[in-house]
Amino acid sequence: MTHRGIPIVSLNTPTSRTDGIHVQSIMPNEIKDIYIESVAIPPDLTLDDVIEDGHKAIYLFVRGQGEAVINAGVYSLTSETILLPNAARELQISNNGTTTLHYLKILCHLSKKDRADLLEFPVEHTQQVYHARFEDCQGYTEPIKSASTVSRTILPNQIIPRVAMGTVHTTGPDAVGAHKHPMLEQLFLGLSGNQCTVHADGFTQAFVEYDLLHIPLGSLHGVEVADKHTMYYIWMDFFLHKDGEEWLKTHITE
Repeated sequence: MTHRGIPIVSLNTPTSRTDGIHVQSIMPNEIKDIYIESVAIPPDLTLDDVIEDGHKAIYLFVRGQGEAVINAGVYSLTSETILLPNAARELQISNNGTTTLHYLKILCHLSKKDRADLLEFPVEHTQQVYHARFEDCQGYTEPIKSASTVSRTILPNQIIPRVAMGTVHTTGPDAVGAHKHPMLEQLFLGLSGNQCTVHADGFTQAFVEYDLLHIPLGSLHGVEVADKHTMYYIWMDFFLHKDGEEWLKTHITE
């Protein structure tokens, strides 16, 4: 398979913005029906957000402190928190800290089949707000990772059709073994302290904190971290078809 290398963009915006709320579209057209915005909110400002019909939204908070208001409910936002409004279409996100609140908004367009599948999901998965700190999420192990690697599922499947997310955390020397998954598109988001290397079909890419990286579809890829360095990132799986979610059975829950 040929591809253009390993697409990557840095999200390392200043931690003390004073020029108002900053919203930037990133990696446009990289993955079909997936739209990504990098958002930075300075202290004491609030963003009113509306989720378009026919879409589901995922918010990944990576730096700063704030709160979200959804249908009169208030949700604390700290670094390394995930939030899904689910049935709600509007929310307010405020920065009540002293540094910039920085997050990714990932908008997933639902196909006709996705909307039908959503009706089969447990009601509590689709109607209630989903809000969790990464460190509180379910751990799992996987054959391609070492025993010292800490992996967590931060977004299980059956909340948004054909979408799942998790984190990988270890200290070098270590690696995620080379593997392929042609049934899904995958993004990596480097978290605080991440400093490792990604390989894919002969290409090599340095991967550091607050980088967003796209694993080329169907590529043989893996991740390496050197001695005393940290590997810490979010993987985001966007399955091409529902049947592809069988891949998640390689994740063995603790």
